[in-house]
Amino acid sequence: MAGNTIGKIFTVTTSGESHGPGMSAIIDGCPPGMNLSEDDIQQDLERRRPGTSRFTSQRKEPDQVKIMSGVFEGKTTGTPINLVIKNVDQKSKDYSAIKDKFRPGHADYSYYHKYGIRDYRGGGRSSARETVMRVAAGAIAKKYLKERLGMNIFGYLSQLGPIISELKDKNFIYTNPFFSGDPDTIDELEKFMDQLRREGDSI
Repeated sequence: MAGNTIGKIFTVTTSGESHGPGMSAIIDGCPPGMNLSEDDIQQDLERRRPGTSRFTSQRKEPDQVKIMSGVFEGKTTGTPINLVIKNVDQKSKDYSAIKDKFRPGHADYSYYHKYGIRDYRGGGRSSARETVMRVAAGAIAKKYLKERLGMNIFGYLSQLGPIISELKDKNFIYTNPFFSGDPDTIDELEKFMDQLRREGDSI
């Protein structure tokens, strides 16, 4: 199946399904000698973690990362780094009602037509759960770029539906559930999301 590996010099291969035992990643191309701990990765996972507000997935996952290889005595060895995160709050029975239905706009529809099989429990590989390993791998890349090049990387919400959210205050990004850099749009974003929920719609 294509799309499980991204990158050329620094490559990331992810595996695991939304309702499987866990998620994993192999990161290859990280130079040796960089200080790396699970805490370095965990801080970015805490920002991504579901169940932190009513606007995110209500799934409760601790997302505790374990470094299985590629690090010795706190330093990268230059060999592949294997990361593992267990799934602990998957509720497969919640998806039994859509076993024979497809959610509009969800990627599991294209998966089924391409591969002829579908994991309806949360979307399988096409679930947002898969992004947990991309965040973990990204934390390693981000640390390397900062230490080697002095580069700081951050992300923020620039638009949600019709609502434009400008970057007015970088320090505000991690203080709100939308990761918006515009304090003036928070009320509007909340009302928009609540409206979508009442209408049974998605964005």
